[in-house]
Amino acid sequence: MKQKNLISGLAVVAGVTAYMLKDETNRQKLKSYLQNVKEKIPYFSEKHNVDSFPVEKAGHPSPHDIEDNKMVSEGSMYPVQYYYEKKK
Repeated sequence: MKQKNLISGLAVVAGVTAYMLKDETNRQKLKSYLQNVKEKIPYFSEKHNVDSFPVEKAGHPSPHDIEDNKMVSEGSMYPVQYYYEKKK
């Protein structure tokens, strides 16, 4: 019985929504309403600024950046050396 009521309720909601949104002015009202709601929610209102990201250099190191390449090569050998020491 509950499932039948749920399906009937969803069908009614879908029908009313389709009827209301067939008019262009109603669609524009809904879009503007949703935009206003998104602006009020803090997560959506603030633009995610890439400049505020704490990592300055990340990703693929430049081949001309000697210090960065040295650090990457040393770091990549650590697990291998650790494994060989444990193996002995």
